[in-house]
Amino acid sequence: MIGSVDIIITVLYILGIVIIGLWSGIRHQHKSKAKGAAGEYFLAGKTLRWPTIGLALFATNISCVHLVSLAQSGFDTGLLNGNFEWMASFTLILLALFFVPFYIRSGVTTLPDFLEKRYDRASRDWLAFVSVLSAIIIHIAFSLLAGGIVLQTLFGVDMYTSVIIISLLTALYTVAGGLTAVVVTESIQTIVLLVGAVIMCVAAGVKMGGWEPMVDMLQQHGQMSKLSMMRPHGDSSGMPWYSVFLGYPVLGIWYWCADQTIVQRVLGAKDQDHARVGSLFCGFIKILPVFIFVLPGLFAYALSQKGLLDVSALQTMVDGKQVVNSKGVYTLMITQLIPKGLVGVLVAALLSGLMSQISGALNSISTLVSYDIYKRYKPQATDRQLVKTGKIAAGVAMLVSLFMLPLLNSYESIFNGLNDIIAHIAPPITCVFLLGIFWKRASAQSSKLTLWLGSLLGVVVFITSKLMPASVIGQIPFMMMAFYLFCACVMMQGLFSYVHPVRHTTDSETLYWNSPFDALKGPSWKGIGNYKVLSVLLLVIMSVLFYLFR
Repeated sequence: MIGSVDIIITVLYILGIVIIGLWSGIRHQHKSKAKGAAGEYFLAGKTLRWPTIGLALFATNISCVHLVSLAQSGFDTGLLNGNFEWMASFTLILLALFFVPFYIRSGVTTLPDFLEKRYDRASRDWLAFVSVLSAIIIHIAFSLLAGGIVLQTLFGVDMYTSVIIISLLTALYTVAGGLTAVVVTESIQTIVLLVGAVIMCVAAGVKMGGWEPMVDMLQQHGQMSKLSMMRPHGDSSGMPWYSVFLGYPVLGIWYWCADQTIVQRVLGAKDQDHARVGSLFCGFIKILPVFIFVLPGLFAYALSQKGLLDVSALQTMVDGKQVVNSKGVYTLMITQLIPKGLVGVLVAALLSGLMSQISGALNSISTLVSYDIYKRYKPQATDRQLVKTGKIAAGVAMLVSLFMLPLLNSYESIFNGLNDIIAHIAPPITCVFLLGIFWKRASAQSSKLTLWLGSLLGVVVFITSKLMPASVIGQIPFMMMAFYLFCACVMMQGLFSYVHPVRHTTDSETLYWNSPFDALKGPSWKGIGNYKVLSVLLLVIMSVLFYLFR
């Protein structure tokens, strides 16, 4: 439980974010009515600049799930799950170099809209359905679950009561203000979230006495592998080094390059350079989570081994053995390591992650439903009707997410549960996007069949692994399963493209690269702001980091 001062700080922060969100969104729409209400509401009138895009991308990605579950993973397996954060930088480079030009050039409002221009209407419909479903499960429901666990522990309020209140307040400014409200509040929330995460990391590090005492403790207990991000074959984590390099790109390209909730910030860019540099800016920020989200969990493990962090409240019996249920380790760190007054800042950081994730997902869902579903059946729909439909869709999505919480709570690790689901959703989508922009012979019929059959295969494999965990399928780690499913989808689309040869339209003829080097041609900003310079710099930094923590 936390004190009254911290409660006041938390309440003031929530009210401040709601007021800023409402003010910025409604003000922007009021000033821009002549430009078209729907474009202003869903894409902020395509006025976003690179700092806002980068911060909003990061804020939409980082949520309570990351704060809570990355600390849990640091406690359980050390720095290993930091791979998900650092590998994201490589996929953001792909987004900036190869995907952004087509997204901006085609002038699409949604990614399903892009898929229709490159392939056909059937591909668009399927991606719209999957995008809405994934936004509800991955971006909203899992975030609510992580936030609810923390708020229940800290405030003693029923989990469902707390998440319903936060959900309603977030939906209020998101539905009223549109994308402008989302990106403005996300920029603020990112800063608060980072400040809170740094405070936690410093507090844990100071309590431990620094890096060296932690390393000494790990060495004494034979746990030096916790400092390694590149694990050998047969590692108990189920995530050896090759699964990271084979499996993550399948998850990452879908998440960062083909998921509406994430890419919508890029679609609202002022121009191509702002979109590219904003994506790369997010890539640089993604270096931080390993040190401020994962490392505190590792510090917590070391502190518990030295008796400086009391984890008795988390202990439970499993198969006759007493083990630590590490889901609540972040909350435990807040209550035991953070002085009063700063606890309110940490709670504000948690709420920042929760609210930014929800707001981004709701705005994307409303955009998808309005443009890719409603407008298809009512092509003459006015901007006012599109916005109204989007607002209704956001409200329904929020309710569905709340009802899913009990089911998702069955996962032992929230972070692994989230990525397990992504591993079975992503392969066919990653496949059709990659082949679509890099292979001119990828046909519309092949895209449709690959999306349908690939998604069906993913569902069958997922259900089989859960019903028969001892089977061959059930024993395959989710990262490698993502790679195997992706390979199957590539073979499907290659075969179907041979059987059903491509027939390009006027739009699709311009939406693939004849050569990857074509992406590097054309005018761009000069100096350090040039996207090519930034891409090389980010590649070098990430390569050095992976070498140091190999």
